[in-house]
Amino acid sequence: MIISPPFGGGRAPVLARNTVASSQPLATQAGIEALQNGGNAVDAALATAITLTVVEPTMNGLGGDGFAIIWDGKKLHGLNASGCAPAAWTPEYFAGQSAMPLIGWNTVTVPGMIAGWIELSRKFGKLPFAQLFKRAIAYAESGFPVSPVIARQWREAIPILKNQPGFTESFLIDGKAPAAGQIWRYPEQARTLKEIANTEGEAFYRGSLAKSMVDFAQKTGGVFTLEDFANYQAQWVEPLAFDYGEYTLHEIPPNGSGIVAQMALGILQAANVKQYPANSAKRIHLQVEAMRMAFADAYAFISEPATMGLSPSQLLNPDYLASRAALINHEQAGDYAAGDPHTGGTVYLCAADEAGMMISYIQSNFKGFGSGVVAPGGIAFHNRGMSFSLMDGHPNQVAPGKRPFHTILPAFLTKDSKPSMAFGVMGGNMQPQGHLQFVMRFVDEYLNPQACSDAPRWRIDDAGELTVETSMPNAVVEGLRQMGHDVLVMPANSLDFGSAQAIACLGDDPADGYIAGSDHRRDGLAAGF
Repeated sequence: MIISPPFGGGRAPVLARNTVASSQPLATQAGIEALQNGGNAVDAALATAITLTVVEPTMNGLGGDGFAIIWDGKKLHGLNASGCAPAAWTPEYFAGQSAMPLIGWNTVTVPGMIAGWIELSRKFGKLPFAQLFKRAIAYAESGFPVSPVIARQWREAIPILKNQPGFTESFLIDGKAPAAGQIWRYPEQARTLKEIANTEGEAFYRGSLAKSMVDFAQKTGGVFTLEDFANYQAQWVEPLAFDYGEYTLHEIPPNGSGIVAQMALGILQAANVKQYPANSAKRIHLQVEAMRMAFADAYAFISEPATMGLSPSQLLNPDYLASRAALINHEQAGDYAAGDPHTGGTVYLCAADEAGMMISYIQSNFKGFGSGVVAPGGIAFHNRGMSFSLMDGHPNQVAPGKRPFHTILPAFLTKDSKPSMAFGVMGGNMQPQGHLQFVMRFVDEYLNPQACSDAPRWRIDDAGELTVETSMPNAVVEGLRQMGHDVLVMPANSLDFGSAQAIACLGDDPADGYIAGSDHRRDGLAAGF
C-alpha cells in the first residue's frame, strides 16, 4: 500500500488503532467519543449514524433505510434494514401511471433504518442503546453551525420539496435554508430521538411515534397503517462475495445493487483490463463499458430474491461474465441491452477498533431530503419507493410488503479470509461505480484509502451520459472521445461524484492499526486515536 498521497485532494490519511470516518466532522467525533467511553466499532458507527440524522439532514433522516456489513473479529455479517411497501401499494393502486412518483407520500416505504440500529446494538454493541443518542440530542436541542456543503444542498432542495407535507415548517427558517455557519436547532427532533432512545425503537414501530406518523399520513395523502409499521423487521443476510485478484469484494445481496460492482469487476477481469495502464483512456473505457453492461442487467433482473427469477450466482457466473466481456469493443464505445444469465442523498460511514471489529455502514433518505414529507417530530421520510417498477411482470414491480431495488451499498474487502478494508462511496447510482473505481485503485494500484478517494472519478449519470471530474487528465478525456464516448467534464464544484469514506487494515493484526480516509468532496472527517 502506498501511504504517501499521489493525488491532490489536500488531505492526508489518518493512521490510528481506533478510527471513524464519516461525511460530517461532528458525527465522526460522536463516534470517537463512543469508542473512548468503552464502546466498540459498532457503537461508534451507531453514535455517528444517529448524529448524522441531525447534522446532515440533507442526506438522511429518521425516516430512512440502512445497510451494514460487520466484521466481528472472525467473520462477516450483513444487515438489510431497507423498508417494505405499505399494504395498500398494489399494482392497481398505481394504475394509469407510467412510472413511480419521484417525491411525496407515494415514494415512502416503511423506514427500516431505526430497526437496523436496534439490531446492530443488540447483536454487537457494548454501550447502552440510549447512550448512543447523547450527541445527536445535544445538537438538536442546542444547535450547531451548518457546514458548507450541507448548506448548499439544503438550499438547492427547497424549490423541489417546499410544497411537500411538513417540509417548509420543519426545515426552513423564514422561508430559507440555513446558511453556512448559521446555527440550526431542531428541538422537536430532539424529543423524537429521546423517545426512540428510551424505548429502544418500540415507539417508532408499535407506539406513540408510529401512531403519529400514521395519523399524519392519513391526513396528508399517505396510506400507511399501524400494521405496516408493526410488521416490519430488518433482515440479517449473508454478504455476497466475489473474488477480484487476490481480494474478495463483499456486498449486500439483492434487493441491494452491490452486485452491479461485482459484475462489472468480473467483466473487466474477463476483458483483461490490466493490459492497459492505470489512469489511461483505454482502462477507463473498459470500466465504463463494463458498468453499462452491469447496469443493464441490474435494471432488468434485480429485485427482492423471491421475485428475481434467478440467483445472484447466475449473474456472477464466470462464463456469463466472460460472454458479456466478449461484446466489448476495446476501441469503440458501445450500447448494451440486458444479457441472458438464466441457466435453467445518502451518508456512508465506517469504524474500526483495536480489538479487530470493523463495520461498513450506510443510511439514506435517497434523493437529498428524500420524499420531502416530514412527519411531526422531525421524521423526514425517504423516497426509496420511487425505485419500484410499474411494468407488469417486472421482477421489481411494486407489491405490498415488498422491498424495492436499492442503491445504497456498504462494501467490504477481505484477503485470504482476513479483513482488509471497510469502504463505501455514497451518491445514488454512483455507488457501484464508485466501488468499482475504489477497488481497482486499492487492489491494482496499491493506493491507500485517502488516495483512492482523491483520484479523479467518472460517472454514468441517471440519464446514461458519461461525466468526468474536472481533475480527469485532458489526455484521458480526449482518448475517451476518440473512442466514441460523449464525455461531459463537470465543473470543479460538482457534487455528482459521490463521497467516499474508508478504513483499511495496516496489517494482519488489529494491533497494527488502521489507515482511514474521508472524501475531500464533502465536509467529512476521518479521525482516530
